[in-house]
Amino acid sequence: MHRRTLLLSAFLAACTPTLGAFNALVPKDAGARRVAQDVAYGDGRRRQLDVYAPLDGGPHPVVVFIYGGSWSSGDKGDYSFAGAALASRGFVTVIPDYRLVPEVRFPSFVDDCAAAMRWTQDHISEFGGDPLRIVLVGHSAGAYNAIMLGLDAHYLRDAGVDASRVRGVVGLAGPYDFLPFDVDATRDAFGQAHDLALTQPVHFARADAPPLLLLWGEADTTVGPRNLHGLEAAMRAAGGDVEARTYPGVNHVDIMLALSRPLRVRAPTLTDVVAFAERVTA
Repeated sequence: MHRRTLLLSAFLAACTPTLGAFNALVPKDAGARRVAQDVAYGDGRRRQLDVYAPLDGGPHPVVVFIYGGSWSSGDKGDYSFAGAALASRGFVTVIPDYRLVPEVRFPSFVDDCAAAMRWTQDHISEFGGDPLRIVLVGHSAGAYNAIMLGLDAHYLRDAGVDASRVRGVVGLAGPYDFLPFDVDATRDAFGQAHDLALTQPVHFARADAPPLLLLWGEADTTVGPRNLHGLEAAMRAAGGDVEARTYPGVNHVDIMLALSRPLRVRAPTLTDVVAFAERVTA
């Protein structure tokens, strides 16, 4: 094992690191590079994005990766391991920041992700990406944002995005069916909504939605199985295209950290995401 990987494994065993520290330590995939940093897709520091690309010119299909953090934390700079992993597999990868609680509440963080999609539609060809083949991938709260963009059609429409460009959506350990609000994170983010049903992705299941891949770890104590199975059942009842997979022994964070090079033994997250994205963008 590489010395740096040994140090990372010891670090993880000894403490619970911040994601920034993890990202700084973890070895990144070769065959990819960051080609743009802190690009504005809207006003303010939180509406900026980074772009990662394969080393060859393309055009390549595109992944927009939306990180989690209970809608109240997160920074795109902590996810270069994910950007490099996806770009090394042949996807131009966009990682946006978005505004967070308490600065904003629902639906502003979803609106921001829709605005990042508009930037991607309009500009990703400048970085070797194909704007006609976009896949959304999100983890946790980011999976919520991604699935809402895929299912509730008004977000992309209002942002001026052609929804047919979204070929598929992947949710990693996302909350999709979580009424009543029973934790501070959801009460703070959604409690002021006028119609609570409209905060739930499961409410928008439809036959003509882009294909969905829903992944969840069976050791996840943050987002329960109701979210996975509820949306899967609603999509099937509506006649939609959905696939759901569960990973034994994998928790809420493992499923996302498994995108990194040394932790892929924990879950086949990257393999499953890439296979799905390749299929829907073929």
